[in-house]
Amino acid sequence: IDTLKKLKITAVDRTDDSLEGCLDCLLQALAQNNTETSEKIQGSGILHLFSSLLIPQSSCTAKVANIIAELAKNEFMRIPCVDAGLISPLVQLLNSKDQEVLLQTGRALGNICYDSHEGRSAVDQAGGAQIVVDHLRSLCSITDPANEKLLTVFCGMLMNYSNENDSLQAQLINMGVIPTLVKLLGIHCQNAALTEMCLVAFGNLAELESSKEQFASTNIAEELVKLFKKQIEHDKREMIFEVLAPLAENDAIKLQLVEAGLVECLLEIVQQKVDSDKEEDIAELKTASDLMVLLLLGDESMQKLFEGGKGNVFQRVLSWIPSNNHQLQLAGALAIANFARNDGNCIHMVDNGIVEKLMDLLDRHVEDGNVTVQHAALSALRNLAIPVVNKAKMLSAGVTEAVLKFLKSEMPPVQFKLLGTLRMLIDAQEAAEQLGKNVKLVERLVEWCEAKDHAGVMGESNRLLSALIRHSKSKDVIKTIVQSGGIKHLVTMATSEHVIMQNEALVALALIAALELGTAEKDLESAKLVQILHRLLADERSAPEIKYNSMVLICALMGSESLHKEVQDLAFLDVVSKLRGHENKSVAQQASLTEQRLAVES
Repeated sequence: IDTLKKLKITAVDRTDDSLEGCLDCLLQALAQNNTETSEKIQGSGILHLFSSLLIPQSSCTAKVANIIAELAKNEFMRIPCVDAGLISPLVQLLNSKDQEVLLQTGRALGNICYDSHEGRSAVDQAGGAQIVVDHLRSLCSITDPANEKLLTVFCGMLMNYSNENDSLQAQLINMGVIPTLVKLLGIHCQNAALTEMCLVAFGNLAELESSKEQFASTNIAEELVKLFKKQIEHDKREMIFEVLAPLAENDAIKLQLVEAGLVECLLEIVQQKVDSDKEEDIAELKTASDLMVLLLLGDESMQKLFEGGKGNVFQRVLSWIPSNNHQLQLAGALAIANFARNDGNCIHMVDNGIVEKLMDLLDRHVEDGNVTVQHAALSALRNLAIPVVNKAKMLSAGVTEAVLKFLKSEMPPVQFKLLGTLRMLIDAQEAAEQLGKNVKLVERLVEWCEAKDHAGVMGESNRLLSALIRHSKSKDVIKTIVQSGGIKHLVTMATSEHVIMQNEALVALALIAALELGTAEKDLESAKLVQILHRLLADERSAPEIKYNSMVLICALMGSESLHKEVQDLAFLDVVSKLRGHENKSVAQQASLTEQRLAVES
């Protein structure tokens, strides 16, 4: 308190010797009890005096900046520092040539910015960030300890300045900070504090989409992998993982990471940690295997690692599927789903026995199984079933039976993949007929057609119902679907916002009308099919194929007396005759045929 009184006088007189004594005393008091001293300094009302003491030519300047840095460690002091007008003179000091002044100024500004909107805003207005970025660029290559300490403080300041603030992060990116930080990491990789600061800064900036392109144009992948290989401590590796995960969302960086040898590091971690039950090892195994799967989401990186199915990485990932570790089973199945993104890979994998491995995995998870593993294994099977040549092979391997075991699942993600896999497999008439007569399956599909909370499950159920009819062209299948109450869902599907689904529904309904009209008649009536068809034909926005298939269906419905009467009552002739001049030839021809049929029948 005595010093504060003395300082009020000295600050005006500006005698450096007595001033220095006062500043030393404050620093000592702050070192002993920072919070209490800070409160006293704030209460004394001398904060604003510091701005006049922050002058480049004074020998006391570094100490004043140091005091401000210490004060700003307290949250309650940050806004008062801004209000006392300290930011502008501090930013001016960033032009100093004195290393100690730069160091303490960087600390002071960094602490004032920490979690403080007002602090950041004031530094932004004073143009502080650009000066610091320029310093980083010019000092980047100097490796003496004092310079590395200054670089660490400047990195920390920029981090506090931009943390969780998208617009300030974007500003730093536009100033070109990313290539400079990557260069810093490469040159100073022996300095733990500076390396750590660079990693945290990368973690901040990498969340921003606009940063990815800049990162991709540097050698960040190479530097991070090099650094990763040196780390033995779990915490350090975790820091690098936190940067790798957002960066690896970018396809160009995925490929760079693969080329830099990250995959080999990840496989090694998996091998080391697979049998450990220590919490941090389990976490690291998960992070490494998740990152592995993420790298396979890029087309080029995935193909590079597949190596025609002969690659070491592909083989290692295959070995995860039969493992007893759920996390590895999950990552293995997801990796296969990612490898199965083009026909060549899918055909190779099916020919080499991957289907049996996935079915064994599913078998282990039927009763009280792990939902994420079920979902991943079904995803892989669905993708593998896309090439035409694989369908028959997968059917004869018993995939439908393996998948049907999960019909009782109450988990929408599992239901969704199960439906998708079956729909991919039933292009063949025989398979569609066999499944379409499976009452349990059809009843479950009809139930899921009403899953309003899960649009994906609802859509896939409708599409599978329609596919069973379209591919089987079987009276028995149609009867099973009618008895299970599926007709109304197919009629609703004809009004879907997706043209492909509308079309699939209309084709299935036309087959029902052609093969089993008597059985389905009542359900078609109560679902108001005729009114819906009238609406589809009258609506100018309906796609040509929708108009065409609606007219085909109208003609097929004429065989039913009650539906025929509905068609007559709705004056279809007017709507159809307008379509004779439609620009699409098929629609125009079908309109002529339909018009004749309606005229004759009336």
